[in-house]
Amino acid sequence: MIYKLNKFLVICIFILFSNPIFSQQIKEKVDEILKLDFGNGISIDFEKYFIPDSLKSNIENRVRQKFFSNSVYLYKIFKGKKLLGIALLDNVYGKSMPITFLVVFDSTKKIIDTEILKYREPYGGAVRNKSWIGQFIGKSDSSSIEIGKDISSISGATISVNSVTKGVKKLTILSNYIIESIR
Repeated sequence: MIYKLNKFLVICIFILFSNPIFSQQIKEKVDEILKLDFGNGISIDFEKYFIPDSLKSNIENRVRQKFFSNSVYLYKIFKGKKLLGIALLDNVYGKSMPITFLVVFDSTKKIIDTEILKYREPYGGAVRNKSWIGQFIGKSDSSSIEIGKDISSISGATISVNSVTKGVKKLTILSNYIIESIR
């Protein structure tokens, strides 16, 4: 009984203290991606963006997937006072665990980069491959973004493919509203 309690306590402590480490790793990875996408000399404004309820509901109905939470992480990228683009960090559910992903948009609201930052499932990890995740580059709110039409499926990763594709579509719609509100 003491062994089981100690093991449980160790796991709880690990989860409690590892979460900030994972969060810091994700933040560093996002900063690295944005510098690669936009170059040096940029400034990045970061905020937790709370999605207005009516907009959230509209997007969820349109895409047929709920947002993971009421907010996403928003990165506004500037060079001087000029908006170069934004990046949105969100999660979608895979089979049972969240998939953390980033979508980077230029100021014309087109996707210039997509990345899976944290994949937690034992199967379906092929969605992390650049050849698959790169299919979203150039897409925008007006793009179709449909599996089998614009986006290839992956055998053995059906749930992940569907979740990430719908998640990216949600963020393309949301980015349209955010970029318009920044201008």
